[in-house]
Amino acid sequence: MESSGELVPFPLLMTPIESNYRTCTIPYRFPSDNPKKPTPTELSWIYLFMNSIPSFRKRAESDDTVPDAPLRAEKFAQRYAEILEDIEKDPESHGGPPDCILLCRLREQVLREVGFRDIFKKVKLAELFSEDGMSFLASCQNLVPRPWVIDDLDIFIKKWSKKTWKKAVIFVDNSGADVILGILPFARELLRHGVQVVLAANDLPSINDVTYPELVDIISKLKDEHGKLIGVDTSNLLVANSGNDLPVIDLTTVSQELAYLAIDADLVILEGMGRGIETNLYARFKCDSLKIGMVKHPEVAQFLGGRLYDCVFKFNEASS
Repeated sequence: MESSGELVPFPLLMTPIESNYRTCTIPYRFPSDNPKKPTPTELSWIYLFMNSIPSFRKRAESDDTVPDAPLRAEKFAQRYAEILEDIEKDPESHGGPPDCILLCRLREQVLREVGFRDIFKKVKLAELFSEDGMSFLASCQNLVPRPWVIDDLDIFIKKWSKKTWKKAVIFVDNSGADVILGILPFARELLRHGVQVVLAANDLPSINDVTYPELVDIISKLKDEHGKLIGVDTSNLLVANSGNDLPVIDLTTVSQELAYLAIDADLVILEGMGRGIETNLYARFKCDSLKIGMVKHPEVAQFLGGRLYDCVFKFNEASS
């Protein structure tokens, strides 16, 4: 289902008045902070994004679909660095104050302005698991043992046997291992229990997140000649365009198509650090919700009081 038209609030999200919805999990500043001076938290995230520029430039340089890629990559690096330096001097410049959504959006805008569309295309659907080239096996080996920083896994397993979910919406994350080895087996298990599943993927490329067209293609290739996914019927498996174009997501702005498909769902799952930890970790829904992801930034680990490569498995039953 193609994304079109105006973006709308996700219908299962508790309204801001009811839940005090704040997209970004980490509070970057407070009302008492000087609007013209960056807070320590804002500075740490500005530096985090600044330090990521060389790796993004390297990815861009190798994009053979773009003419003069090395020159354009250098333009991206210079322009984005200038923007971050501006924000460091004045948090309200470039649409601030800054948070992970704004910093991601500005990075994507600069990449597109200089001519890049999908600099991570080569690493998608491969063995690579994350933007730093870590393999799936290495990622598994880096996982810290339970109990994790937020660990509702046992609670979720107990609830699973008692719940009668009819429809689940899953916001998916990375291409490759995340989708193939994580989300699709989970979706298959839900389908096997009679749950209709809606997979919501990005509208446009952003880092190595899977996009809507890519996810449609992946599922098509994995189905057998009878339309089954390893023996499980997929007539109740839908793929939706979320309307999002970032590795994080603001649930007040999703596609109308996704909103329509999700309105009667009774389980929402946000997968990945960007969508389920850095944003929406404390989001409240009108139905049951599950946020799952791995902590890959020291700044996030420090905020949560956990460890690098800790996992988050946060389950909440429907808000009353």
